[in-house]
Amino acid sequence: MSEAPLYSAAGDTEAVLAAPGLRVSRTRPLARFAFRGDPAAAGKAGAAFGASLPMTPLAANRVSARAALWLGPDEWLLLAADETAAAIAVGMATALADAPHALVDVSERNVALLVEGEGAERLLNTQVFLDLDPAAFPVGMATRTLFAKAEIILWRLGDEAFAVECWRSFAPYIEGLLVEGARGL
Repeated sequence: MSEAPLYSAAGDTEAVLAAPGLRVSRTRPLARFAFRGDPAAAGKAGAAFGASLPMTPLAANRVSARAALWLGPDEWLLLAADETAAAIAVGMATALADAPHALVDVSERNVALLVEGEGAERLLNTQVFLDLDPAAFPVGMATRTLFAKAEIILWRLGDEAFAVECWRSFAPYIEGLLVEGARGL
C-alpha cells in the first residue's frame, strides 16, 4: 500500500468521538463509484481507474489515493481522493465504451467514518457481529455488512484502523451508536 492518503479526517469538523485509545471522525469527501461488470470489463475499469479491481472475495486494492473494494462477484466500490468524480467518469466511459457495465457516481450518497485506536475492534463489535480479530479480519479486508440496522462497508485499513462507508442519511445513526457503544467499553 502506498502512503498517499485516501481517507483523511475532515479538517473543519470535530471528531465524532475522541477518547483515550479511540477516535471516530468523519472523513473529507471522496469520489465514489459503484461499478458492476464481468471480469473483462473489470480489467478495463481497473486500468482506466488506476487501481485494479480485486477478483478475490473480501479484498481491497489500494494504489496511492485510489482504492477498489470487492463487494460481490461482479460488483466493486471505487474510491478516489485525487480527482473529481466527473473526470474519473469520463476516463472510465472512454475505456469501457465497448464493454457492458454499470458505473454509478455515489459520491454524494456515501460518507465514511474512520474508527481508530486500540479500542476500534471492540467498539465496532458493539454493533457489527463479525470476528474482527486480525487473524479473521486482516488488514486490507473489506466487506459489506450491517452496523445495527444500517448497511455499511467495513474496510480494515491498519492494525487499529477501520473505514466505515455508509449512506449519508445513516451516518448520524451510526455515529450515535458509536458514541453510545464507547460509553460501555
